[in-house]
Amino acid sequence: MSEATETAISSRRKLSPRATPYVFALYMATIMAFLMSLVITAANAGIDNDYLSNALHAYKLAMPVAFLCILVVRPVVSRLVTLTVHPHR
Repeated sequence: MSEATETAISSRRKLSPRATPYVFALYMATIMAFLMSLVITAANAGIDNDYLSNALHAYKLAMPVAFLCILVVRPVVSRLVTLTVHPHR
């Protein structure tokens, strides 16, 4: 396959830049909800034979909640960073 063809296929697979906040929220929510489900399940119920099942059950609730929270909180956090960090010179 030529480089031009590969580039064309690759660019078709990518989303519009307008999707950036939503893709960011999806990836962040997926990773953070999974990690927090693992940690909180271990802290609350311990690590036993049902640990992974319990953590995945918690993740089913945590992931959509985290996604919505990130969509709401991200603009606030971006503004706080702007107020806190010097711009690049």
